[in-house]
Amino acid sequence: MSVTVVEAISTLGAAQSRRFPLGVSDIPREEGPAAVNVAVYSPAYHSVVLCFQPPGGQWKAMILPDKTDGVHHVLVENMPVGSRYGFHVGLEAAQAEMLLIDPEAVQLLLDPYGRYIDEQCGPDGVTRYLSVRMDSEFDWGTVARPNTPWRETIFYEAHVRGQTMLHPDVPEEIRGSYAGMAHPAMIKHLQDLGVTAVELLPIHFHIDEPHLVGSGMSNYWGYNTLGFFAPHVKYASAAARAAGPAAVQAELKGMIKLLHMAGIEVILDVVYNHTAEGGAGGPSYSWRGLAEEQYYRMRDGHYYDTTGCGNTLNFGNPHVIKMAMDSLRYWVEEFHIDGFRFDLAVSLARNGVHEFTNQHPFLLAAATDGVLSSTKLISEPWDVGYGGWQTGKFPTGWADWNDSFRDTVREVWLTDRAAMLSGYHHNGLARFGDALGGSVELFAESGRSRLSSINLITAHDGFTLADLTAYNHKHNQDNQEDNRDGTSNNRSWNHGVEGITNNPDTQAKRARTSRNLMATMLLAQGVPMITAGDEIGRSQGGNNNVYCQDNEIAWVDWTMDDEAKTMMAATTRLLRIRKHFLAAQPSSYPTRGGQSFIHWFGADGLAMTAERWKNPYERVLTMLLGSPDGTVDGLVVFNTGITDEDVILPANPRFGAADSVPEGSAAEAPRPYMLRMTTAASSTTPDGEPTFHLPRSIPVVEAGAAVRVEANTVQLYRNDLTAS
Repeated sequence: MSVTVVEAISTLGAAQSRRFPLGVSDIPREEGPAAVNVAVYSPAYHSVVLCFQPPGGQWKAMILPDKTDGVHHVLVENMPVGSRYGFHVGLEAAQAEMLLIDPEAVQLLLDPYGRYIDEQCGPDGVTRYLSVRMDSEFDWGTVARPNTPWRETIFYEAHVRGQTMLHPDVPEEIRGSYAGMAHPAMIKHLQDLGVTAVELLPIHFHIDEPHLVGSGMSNYWGYNTLGFFAPHVKYASAAARAAGPAAVQAELKGMIKLLHMAGIEVILDVVYNHTAEGGAGGPSYSWRGLAEEQYYRMRDGHYYDTTGCGNTLNFGNPHVIKMAMDSLRYWVEEFHIDGFRFDLAVSLARNGVHEFTNQHPFLLAAATDGVLSSTKLISEPWDVGYGGWQTGKFPTGWADWNDSFRDTVREVWLTDRAAMLSGYHHNGLARFGDALGGSVELFAESGRSRLSSINLITAHDGFTLADLTAYNHKHNQDNQEDNRDGTSNNRSWNHGVEGITNNPDTQAKRARTSRNLMATMLLAQGVPMITAGDEIGRSQGGNNNVYCQDNEIAWVDWTMDDEAKTMMAATTRLLRIRKHFLAAQPSSYPTRGGQSFIHWFGADGLAMTAERWKNPYERVLTMLLGSPDGTVDGLVVFNTGITDEDVILPANPRFGAADSVPEGSAAEAPRPYMLRMTTAASSTTPDGEPTFHLPRSIPVVEAGAAVRVEANTVQLYRNDLTAS
C-alpha cells in the first residue's frame, strides 16, 4: 500500500483559490511555477479530496476547502508539472479517512479537464487511470493555420494508426503514430492526391468497451472517450511514450505543425455525445463519480440515452456546454486544430425535454465564439433518439455530413443499375440532380449554402468504395457477433459475383463504377470527403463495421498494384480538374446569388423537364455549370444506364442566339467543348503508368454535335470562354 501524506489547508480568511478556470491551472503570481489552482465541478458532494503525486514524490491528499456554485476549489503551492492526480468523493475529509486512500489501489476520479491521462496496470491486474498536470510549451515558429476556404476544401478522413501501419516508406518504429502521420512519405501522398485537410478519427484519450475485453479485439475507431482534453497516448511512437507525457504531447503538436507547413488542415472527429463510463451501473472514472445527475441526460431518474452507447451527456446543463466549449477552444489554441467533426451531433442539440433544436445554445455558441468561429464545424446530423435525423437542419456556421447525397449517388450507380440489368426501372434522376447541385432544397430552410453539404460516398463506418462494388451483403464474422452488427442497408452491388474474383471483365466493371462514384462526389457542388484508401481501392473484405479490427482488415494497404495505381490516377486527375475549374470562377462562386448557374440537359441536348426528371428510362444527364463572371464553364455527361448512348452536347445558354442579342450587337460565337477526362478507361504514360490525362490536341466538339458515351461512364469537358 502506498503511503499518503495528508496536507491541511487553512480555510480562515478570504479564499485564495478560484472556481475558474476548471481543472488545474497556473497561477501567474509570486507563488512559483509549482503553484496551481485546482477546481472541479461536483455540486452534490459536501467535500472533494485531491490526491496528487509530484514526480518522484509521495502521494498527498488534501480537501478542496472552498465551494462556489457547485465548484470545489483550492490553491496548491507545490504541484509541479508532471504530477499525477485525481479526486475522491464521499468522505467527510477527516484526516483518518484521507490516510486510508491508496491512489494506486483505487480508481481516483479523473479531472474532466485533465490535459493528459496516465494508464497503469496495477499488481492486481486492474488498469487504472490518473490525470497528469501538463504545461503547454511548444515552438510553433512562424507556422500558421492554412485557413483553406470552404470551397477549396477536400477532406480526407483517416485513422492515425491505420494510415501508416502498412506503409513501406514510413520507418517501422513510427508506423501507426502521430509521427508516422506526418512522415514525408505520407505528406507527399496527401499533396500528390490533392486533398487539403485530414479529418482524423478520434484522438481524444479513449478506452475499450467492456464487451471487447478478453476478446482479442479493441476499440479501433476510438469513439469511447475518457478525456476530452487529453490526447490518445497509444498513438504516439514508442520513443515518445517512453520519454513521458511532454514528449507525447510534443509529437502530436509536431504532427500538426508539419501538416500545416504542407498546407494541410487538421480536423478532429470529436465525441462529446457520450463517455466511456457506459450505462447505469457502469464504472465511475470521472463524470459519474463527480456529478452523475448533472453530466448525464436523465428522465424520471433514469438514464435517457440517444447515442446507443449507454449514456448521453446532458447538453441541457450549462456546465456540460462549458466543458465542451472549453475543450474545443483548448484544442484550437494549444494544438492549432482547424476544425471538428461532431459525432452524433443531434445529441449535443437536444433541449431540456430531449428534443432537437437548431437554436440550441451549444450550436449557436460554437458558431459565434471568437475562437471557434474561425474553424470548420461539421455535424454528423443524426443520433438514435426520437427525431434523430436532422441533415440540413443545423444553423449557419455549421456544415453537415450529407447522408442523402451518399444514399442517392450509391443508388444511381449501384442498385439502380443492378435493377435495370434485371429488367426493372425504378427511379428517375431528379434526386441525383439535386445531389449534384449541392442538395439546395435540403439546406435551404436553415439559410445555408451548398458549401454546407459535406458530400461523401463512404466513411469509416460502412463499406469502402471498392467493397461497395464487390459485395451485396456485409461480411462481419470477424467481429464475433455472428454478422449481426453493422448496417444491412448498404446500397451496394457486387456486379454479379460476391467478393473477390479473378474475372477481368467483372474487375473492370467494378473499377469503372468506383471511378464514377468518385467522380460524382468530386464534381458535385458542396465539399467532398474522401475516405482514406478509397483513392487506391482499399478493401475490408466486405466488413462494414471495423470498429474493433485493429489489424490488416482496417489498415490501409499500400500495395500499389495496377488497380491501385489506376484508381489513384483517376482520383488525382479529378481533383486537378476540380481545382482548375474553381480557379477560373470568381471568389464568390458558388454561394453568392447570380454568381453561379447549373443547366441540365438530356441525351438529346434539350433541357430537362419535370417529366424527364421523373422518367426512370432517362439515364443520361448532362450538367453545365459555371459563373457569369468565370472564364471556364464545365460540362459533365453522366451515363448511368446500361446501354451506350449517342449524346448531343448542348449549346451553352450564355452564347445567346442572334435574335436575343441587343440591336447593333453581334452574337458571340459559341466556343467548342474540349474533353478533359473519361472514366471509361485509363491510358498509359511513356513510362508505363496509368493516366487519365488527355492531351489538349484532342479534337474539340462543337455544340450540337453527338458524342458516344459508353454505359456506366462519366465524361468531363471544359468550355473556354476566352481565346487561348
